[in-house]
Amino acid sequence: MASSATAPNSLSFFSSSLFLSSSHQIPKTYVSVSKLGSGRVSKPLSVASQLATLPIISFEGEKVGETYLDLKTAPDYTARSVVHRAIVTDLQNKRRGTASTLTRGEVRGGGIKPYSQKKTGNARRGSQRTPLRPGGGVVFGPRPKDWSIKINRKEKKLAISTAISSAASAEGGAIVVEEFGEKFEKPKTKDFLAAMKRWGLDPKEKAMFLMIDVDENVAKSSRNIGTLRMLTPRTLNLFDILNCDKLVLTPAAVEFLNARYGVDALEEEDEDDTEEEAEE
Repeated sequence: MASSATAPNSLSFFSSSLFLSSSHQIPKTYVSVSKLGSGRVSKPLSVASQLATLPIISFEGEKVGETYLDLKTAPDYTARSVVHRAIVTDLQNKRRGTASTLTRGEVRGGGIKPYSQKKTGNARRGSQRTPLRPGGGVVFGPRPKDWSIKINRKEKKLAISTAISSAASAEGGAIVVEEFGEKFEKPKTKDFLAAMKRWGLDPKEKAMFLMIDVDENVAKSSRNIGTLRMLTPRTLNLFDILNCDKLVLTPAAVEFLNARYGVDALEEEDEDDTEEEAEE
């Protein structure tokens, strides 16, 4: 079992324990995975298995046990680039690309010469819609554009698991809280803030909760806390993982992450791909 690594409190992209020097990293086991039965020769996909032990905290704030998070991560020499490429893809794909301006040929008006060519003392002017005049066209202005870029599905999945593993391996970066959906009888932000303090969470720090199902009272009790993000497996994204200071999971969420982003999940995908290629 790997020992805990010392890392900064912030889990942002630049301060995450994943991107520190190799001397601060937890020992990892590298596994080379390549597709079998394929006619083409490709570079094997190198991944690492990183084991992190997380404390389980009760609703009252007492430690009741421990659990583990065993996720695949990118190797040290590619982890930063993999996560960076994935976050750039997410942010760039959110751009609508609808910014648009009108050139002098598209702007309304300007069909008549404003004044005669000579004998006025003014500079020669052929249209009121010249870019040199207010209300005229725009030179080299923005036009509608598709900013979307593509990233491989496995690469994006590896980036998410790498970021989660980095947060879990940092000291105090992640905790597991017992299911608390039924603990809130009615929506009340004050009760949720009190529960966060019992769990050792500072309401002024950014926290990301990952739950399989979010109870209605829990959602309403936490939605007024600006530093908190309540996510489900459907809404899990890389930006919120890197942007949070504390990662809070439930036991069901830990099981989901181990099943979805663990090494065994990667092997199952490769087996499925191999079977599909064999059938073709």
